[in-house]
Order: sequence, then structure tokens, then C-alpha cells
Amino acid sequence: MTHSYRCVDVFGSGPLSGNPVAVVHDADDLTIDQMAAFARWTNLSETTFLLRPTHTGADYRLRIFTPGEELPFAGHPTLGSAHAWLEAGGAPATPGVLVQECGAGLVRVDVGERLALEAPPLLRSGPVSEEDLARIARALGIDTDEIVDAEWIDNGPGWVGVLLADAAAVSALRPDWSAFDGLDIGVAGLHRPGLHEPGGDVLLEVRAFCPGLGITEDPVTGSLQAGLGQWLTSTGRLPTSYVAAQGAALQRRGRVHVDVVDGQVRVGGETCTTIEGRVDLRA
Repeated sequence: MTHSYRCVDVFGSGPLSGNPVAVVHDADDLTIDQMAAFARWTNLSETTFLLRPTHTGADYRLRIFTPGEELPFAGHPTLGSAHAWLEAGGAPATPGVLVQECGAGLVRVDVGERLALEAPPLLRSGPVSEEDLARIARALGIDTDEIVDAEWIDNGPGWVGVLLADAAAVSALRPDWSAFDGLDIGVAGLHRPGLHEPGGDVLLEVRAFCPGLGITEDPVTGSLQAGLGQWLTSTGRLPTSYVAAQGAALQRRGRVHVDVVDGQVRVGGETCTTIEGRVDLRA
């Protein structure tokens, strides 16, 4: 049996400039092994599978796989899968708002000028120990005194957030992949001044390193951007509305729009289908 399939570019600022996600529709008949095998085969950061919801408040259920494992939540797969579901004729129960069921629970996606997810609660937050700071510095190939601040911002994938002196320090990183020891590290630095963007300036440069998930560097990362937004806006380091850049080291030009509305962090970006067809996933 074949399935409808879309590959959606998420958080791009032009053609082929964001992070692609593979989306398989009507995947209720697939086994976990089939899903995991297809995710390994696509070798994208994430591959997702749309299923019928089991929660009465959800429009659909989503399973999210990296090449290495299944995740309870991830950002760019959430927006890309919402785009694919809508494009295939899905109609949300509440106009203007999608509700996704996933391993992290229910995630709201606002349908407006651009799709924007509401950041789920953090599973782990708070300061980072001196021991972990030393591990992080070794993995990033820097001295601990180059880390301005660090915080656990785990909303599913396991992120620890690291703030460096500025965007240039983020761009200059040359990680030591052998030293990560299971860490998933998101690094951010402020632009001085911001890069000019239509409708606003880019204030933050971001990179995401997660070799334990089968991805060395992720091009553009919604879950990390959500956690960074919760952390850095709450501490006053960033305003309640800003644009972050990600992906330059991988020759991408990702742009992530972060807004805090009534205390809720929303992470949005452009979505565009690049491939559409059918896929045969028979064992």
C-alpha cells in the first residue's frame, strides 16, 4: 500500500533555504519499525507520520522520528506537518487554530500570516552545573569563560541552551563531535547590530548540535528556538518580538519569528511544499 507524501521546507527565507521535513499522510497502518526505517532512509533531521487522533481535542496525531530515535516533540516537523495536513484538505475543528497530538501532549498551531506553534512547557529547566558546563565547553571547543550563561531548556529533544558573547562567536564554533557524550546543545548570540530583514531586524544567531539524535548540526530548529525564546525573553535579554537566524553554517538562510503573546511564546516561520507524491513503505 502506498501513502501520500510531502516534503515541506520550514523556516526558509526563500527557495530551499530552510529545514525540510518528510511527511507521510494516513500512516495508521504503519508499524514503528516501518516508520523508523523510513526516517533512517530519508536521513533528514526529522520524518513525521500523520495519524488519526486519540484525544478528543486534537485535529490529528503526529509521530516524529530522527534518523536515530523517536521524539515526543519537535518544532519544524510540527509546522511542516501542519502545513501538509492543511494542504491535503484538513480542516481544524476550531477555525484558525490547529491542535496537534504528539508525545509531549497537545500542541497548538496558530494559522495566520504564517504558521506558529505555541511552545510546550519545559520538561527540564534551571541552571546548569559546573560539571555540565565543563562538558559543554569541551563539546563546543571553547573555554568555559566564553559561556556568558547557560540554562536547561528541554521541551522534548533534551536541549541545553548556551549564550555566547555575540553572533560572531556562534558562527565561529567548531565543535568536537567526539566530546558530546549525549548532550544536545543549542547555542545563541546577539547580533550587533541586527541583520536587516523586511519587517524587522534579526537579533539572534542560533546553531543546534545534536549528534546523539543522528544529526550533527540541525539547519533550523523550532523546538530549540522555542526554549531559547522562553529563556531569553524571560530574562530580558531579548524583546517579546524578534527574528532569529539559523543555518548559515550549512548554507541555509533560516528565519524564525518569535513572539510572546499573553505570556505564551509562539514560534513561527514560512512553510512551502517542495516535493509531493506517493511513497511505498512495504517491508
